[in-house]
Amino acid sequence: MTTFKAMTWNVENLFRPKPDAVEELKQRYQRKLDLLADVIERLDPDVVALQEIGGENGEEPLDDLQQALGGTHPHRALSAFRDGRDIQVAFLSKHTVDEHEDVVDFPEGPALDIHDLDEAGNPRPIERMGRGALRVRVTKDDLTVDLITAHLKSKLLTFPGGRFSPRDEEERAQVAGIALMRRMAEAVTLRIWVNGLLGGAGRTPLLLLGDLNDVPEAQTSLILNGPPGSEIGTRGFNMPDQGDTARLFNLAPTIPPEERVSRIHEGRGELIDQILASVECFPVGDDNRRRLPEFVSHIDVAGGLPSVGENPVEREEEVASDHAPVTATFDL
Repeated sequence: MTTFKAMTWNVENLFRPKPDAVEELKQRYQRKLDLLADVIERLDPDVVALQEIGGENGEEPLDDLQQALGGTHPHRALSAFRDGRDIQVAFLSKHTVDEHEDVVDFPEGPALDIHDLDEAGNPRPIERMGRGALRVRVTKDDLTVDLITAHLKSKLLTFPGGRFSPRDEEERAQVAGIALMRRMAEAVTLRIWVNGLLGGAGRTPLLLLGDLNDVPEAQTSLILNGPPGSEIGTRGFNMPDQGDTARLFNLAPTIPPEERVSRIHEGRGELIDQILASVECFPVGDDNRRRLPEFVSHIDVAGGLPSVGENPVEREEEVASDHAPVTATFDL
């Protein structure tokens, strides 16, 4: 049996300052690196999925974080696809990254035929995820695991021209609807990608983890589950059926509802940083029941979570992330 611990954390705006930046900015960046490294060292995951690695060259802050960790996680992979804020997803790993793969383009299909608004208010097609998703394959002892990390479209609204406030209610309604459709299309893209990974014999255990920007009960999150039925916490979970090989099981029901928090928005706690696992991650015990991992949202590791609003620019000078790190520990 091998114990495997996975972690996901939106580290919020990890940008290396420019060489000519003021000393205060450089010191704040170093404090952020030290905080991130301290938390990762204490939680001690085998692999950590990171969101909001920033800058035109995301390798730089990722390298800085590895150095702050002192070599505990020497292997890494970085998405090749950034969004308009120059943020992207990445992995750090104790174990060699045997494979890595990017996904960003929407596949063909009616659910993926969506549009945005340009600065003049005219529709323009959306053909790719805002931030690329990333898959890695690692091996610990004799256990090989596939991990996918993603950072889906935020519920925070950005209006044409980069504004955070709408001109009027019609524009707000249009942009809010587009944001929801975009997150849905990104979830569909991930689900179609996962379908290919889950097929065939000799299946590799699969974890999908990251900032899904909505709660486990949201339709965009439910798309990722696959066929309905047998969810954790239901009577059917310990009754295997033909749909299990195509499912991902969201770990959220393994913790009490009041603890399902990884971010606080306008005073409301939400578990938007989630981990989903394939059926291979739930071995059957001697009691003929599937063994559950230990799943934790570590909301207190950096002194507690702040309540955040609608304008992300307001937090550019903050050191601690507005997201809690989330971990899952499996015995496989």
